[in-house]
Amino acid sequence: MDLWRNKEFCICTNNEYLNLDIIHRYLSEEAYWSKGIPMENIIKSIANSSLCFGVYKGEVGTEGCAQTGFARIISDFSSFAYLCDVFILPDFQKLGLAKWLLDIINNHPELTNVRRFMLATKDAHSLYTKYGFEHINNPEFFMQKVRKPSYQQ
Repeated sequence: MDLWRNKEFCICTNNEYLNLDIIHRYLSEEAYWSKGIPMENIIKSIANSSLCFGVYKGEVGTEGCAQTGFARIISDFSSFAYLCDVFILPDFQKLGLAKWLLDIINNHPELTNVRRFMLATKDAHSLYTKYGFEHINNPEFFMQKVRKPSYQQ
């Protein structure tokens, strides 16, 4: 388990501390990329992700600790990593937590040597470019298969 502290907040990679209800509520109700996602999909995605980062107000594992953000990584820790489901709850935005979270992810020892690190965003390009993300070189090399999830049909 990795743990970082910054004043009254901490970031932790131990999935046992993740508040699935908060993650599900945000991703299913507020995130444009996953509206309506069922809880079972959240549970499965976390269980099969390489690293999950919970952002918390307070010390994880103590009474009164509250989850304020989340991000997850899908990776083989060598050739490829995909950053997804990144959020900071609205009440905690504008405190620098997203930047701190991206600093932690960008410098995580398991991820620093990954050859291709990708993400998809509709509206946060200016944030991610500060961490080295850029538009895809040679987009003609890339292909995708996008399916409408069964919960959105």
